[in-house]
Amino acid sequence: MFASLTHTQPFVSRAINAENPNGEPGKAAMAASALGPSRKGSPCLRNIAPGATVTLADIDGPGQITHIWFTVDEKTTDADCYVLRDLVLRMYWDGETEPSVECPLGDFFCCGFGRAAVVTSGPVVALPSRGMNCYWPMPFRRHARITVENQHANPIKDLFYQIDYRLYDDVASLTGAADDLLTFHAQWRRQPITQPAQDYVVLDGVRGSGHYVGTYLALTTLERYWWGEGEFKFYIDSDTDYPTICSTGTEDYFGGAWSFARQEHGRTVEQCYSTEFLGYPYYSQHDPLIHSDYHDDVTPPQRGLYRWHIPDPIVFRERLTVTVQQIGSAACGAFERQDDVASVAYWYQNEPHGSFPALPDARARRPR
Repeated sequence: MFASLTHTQPFVSRAINAENPNGEPGKAAMAASALGPSRKGSPCLRNIAPGATVTLADIDGPGQITHIWFTVDEKTTDADCYVLRDLVLRMYWDGETEPSVECPLGDFFCCGFGRAAVVTSGPVVALPSRGMNCYWPMPFRRHARITVENQHANPIKDLFYQIDYRLYDDVASLTGAADDLLTFHAQWRRQPITQPAQDYVVLDGVRGSGHYVGTYLALTTLERYWWGEGEFKFYIDSDTDYPTICSTGTEDYFGGAWSFARQEHGRTVEQCYSTEFLGYPYYSQHDPLIHSDYHDDVTPPQRGLYRWHIPDPIVFRERLTVTVQQIGSAACGAFERQDDVASVAYWYQNEPHGSFPALPDARARRPR
């Protein structure tokens, strides 16, 4: 993995943050503070108004984004405590008018439910406290634009970010061939109550060629008993009634087995984990951020899981649809469930991409 460090590279390195918003060479850390010139004078964006969209990156290519880092407070008041769901991250490649990435900020980094999680995977790393990183390669031919929209009720006091990227002399230096470039996409969806015997749709409407590289699932269970018998299905190219690829269950798809269970003090508990390509980093039935005199911190069980198809990408040449069944099991056997399901699909494809479904408003994205 370090072989590229031993020879001359066909690119130059750049970075954008509030200290150098245009990524210009020799112009970082110029802002002055009470400590003097060039002493941490502009570490973040401040007081982003409700309804405002800020442009974080506006880069002429060809180039490739290699690393993105964010951190922000989870709440502005006790009543307004879903900042990570209320900020919307969007990315546009090569002059697009519709984004290739549209996702609540926290969910993009596997921090669903408006809450932080600790994730130690390859492409997504979220560390204490809310240090959210991604390493998905994001190439572009001519231009890249990244924005964040504040759909929160209050101003965002401080938004910290850094975008690291490369600039190439030409597209061939970036890809090896001018027409061999797949761009990065990510899409958030939610169904607050799934319908019996109707698979939840993680992704559809994909036309073109590319490969599917990951799933993040933010599941709130609304029924009792075991929830994870549903199979992930990948309908590839000409598939109609039945998919080409199907998992054997939900916990199986995320790399676990037997309900993630272990025995502890005479009772069964689920085990969370985080690995390079798959994980179950978040489980909670309590939310201390919302405790007050008016309500307690009990929530329906919430589970965050991810699976990265990096060594095993799902390749498609014409189209792709991804779904997951809502099936549980109990003493009576398997049964159709109704739960609250949200997800992020991550994939690469050639452009143009199909239109995304309308993103639900902030109130409709609020976790239970």
